Amino acid sequence: MTDVRDDTTAPPAPAHGATAPPDDGTPRPVARRLRVITGIATFGGLLFGYDTGVINGALPYMKDDLGLTPFTEGLVTSSLLLGAALGSLVGGRLSDRRGRRHTILLLAVLFFVGALGCTLAPSTATMVVARFVLGIAVGGASVTVPVYLAEISPAERRGGLVTRNELMIVSGQLLAFTSNALIARVGGESGGVWRWMLVIATLPAVVLWLGMLVMPESPRWLAAQGRFSAAFDVLRQVRSERRARAELGEVTGLAMRDERARAGGFADLRATPWLRRLMWVGFGLAVCQQITGVNTIMYYGTQILTDAGFASDSALTANIANGVISVLATFVGIWLLGRVDRRPMLMTGQLGTTVALLLIGIFSLTLPEGTGRAFAVLAMTVTFLAFQQGAISPVTWLMLSEIFPTRMRAFGMGLAAVVLWLTNFAIGLAFPSLVSGIGISATFFVFVVFGVAAVCFTRRYVPETRGRSLEELEQELRARFA
Repeated sequence: MTDVRDDTTAPPAPAHGATAPPDDGTPRPVARRLRVITGIATFGGLLFGYDTGVINGALPYMKDDLGLTPFTEGLVTSSLLLGAALGSLVGGRLSDRRGRRHTILLLAVLFFVGALGCTLAPSTATMVVARFVLGIAVGGASVTVPVYLAEISPAERRGGLVTRNELMIVSGQLLAFTSNALIARVGGESGGVWRWMLVIATLPAVVLWLGMLVMPESPRWLAAQGRFSAAFDVLRQVRSERRARAELGEVTGLAMRDERARAGGFADLRATPWLRRLMWVGFGLAVCQQITGVNTIMYYGTQILTDAGFASDSALTANIANGVISVLATFVGIWLLGRVDRRPMLMTGQLGTTVALLLIGIFSLTLPEGTGRAFAVLAMTVTFLAFQQGAISPVTWLMLSEIFPTRMRAFGMGLAAVVLWLTNFAIGLAFPSLVSGIGISATFFVFVVFGVAAVCFTRRYVPETRGRSLEELEQELRARFA
C-alpha cells in the first residue's frame, strides 16, 4: 500500500457536517470483521503489558547472573521507560506520516528483536540496550494501537473497543506474573531461569506481525491523505453500507479543512493557541495517570509484598492477585465506559486510588510486622488496582486517543505519551530511593498528595468526550479552547 494520493474521488456521501446515523442493524460479517481487527491490533497491548510486567519477577533472578548492583538494577528496569518515551514520540510521528498499520508492523519487529535481545543478553550493558529497544516498541504501541482502534471504531462503540487494548495490557501483565511464578517454581534457583520468563514475549510479537499483514489501514488516516475511495472501502468492512457513506462525508469534510489548516506538527502547535491549550490538557491527563504510583506496584509489587511480610516465593504467587484484579477491573471499566461519562469515572478512580494508598501507608506504619500486615497491604494493593485499572487507565488512554484532531492525533497522543513515560521513569527510578530514605509509609503519603492534585486537575480542566463522533468532538474542543 502506497502513501500517495491516488484515489481522491470519494463515493456519494452526505455533505460535511452531517452526523453519521446509527446503524439500522449491523450486518454480522461487519461485526465479525471489527472484532477480528480489534483482536489482532490489541496484541500490541498484550506485548506492552507483558514486557512491562515481566521484570517484576525476572529481576531477582538475574541479579546474580548479570552481577547487578542497586544502581544497575534500577537502570535495567527504567531503560525500557526511557525507550518508551522515545517510542511514543517517534511512533506518533511515523504513524501520522506512514499510517497506523505500517507502524504497528514495524513495532511488531521491534518487540521481537527487543525480547530476543533481553533473553540472550550476556551482560548488563546488553540488557539495558535490549530493554531500551523493547521500550521503543512499548511506547510506539501505547500511542499507535489506541489511535488505530479509535479511528476504525463506530462512535457508540469506541469506548469499549479502544479499552480492549487496556484489557490486553493488564492481561499481558497477568500473563507475566503467572508465568514468572510458574517458571520460578519449576526452575527453582537454577541459573538463567529469568531468560525463560523473557523469551515468551517473542510469541505474541510474531502473531501481531502476521495478523497486521492482512488488516486494513485506518479510514481516517486514509482520508487525511486524500485517499477517499480507500477510506470508503475500509469503512464498508466495519460499518453497514448506509453508515459507511454517511460517515465518509463527515470524515472527508474535516480532512479537507484540516488540509487547508495544515494541522499536524510542532509549527502548528506554536501557531494555533487552541491546540496548545489542548496539548496541555493531554499532558495533564498523562501525568495524572502516572502519579497515582501504579507502576511502583507493577514493577516493585513483589518487593512491596516481601517488605510487608510475605516470603519471596509467596510474594511472587500473591502478586498474581494484582494481575487477576487488574483484568477483572478492566472488564468492569469497559462495561462502565458504555454507560457513564468519562470525566466522573476518571475522578472516581482517582479518589479510590488515593484512599487505597493512604491506607497502605497507615497499615505499613501502624500494624506489626507479620501475616496480618502482609494481607492488609495485599488487600489495599488489590483495591488500588481495581480503581486504577477499572477507571483511571482505560479512561486516560481512551481520552488521549480522542481529544486531538485527526491530522495530528497520533502526534499529539505521542507527545502526551512522552510525558506519561517520562513521569513513569521518574517515579520508577525514585521509588526505591524514597522507600530507603523516608520509609514505605511516607512514600505512599507522597502519592496521596499527588492523588488529591490529580482530582483537582480533572475537575477543572478535563473535557467530557463520551457520545460524540471524533469529528463532532474536534469541533467542540476547538470552540472550547479557542
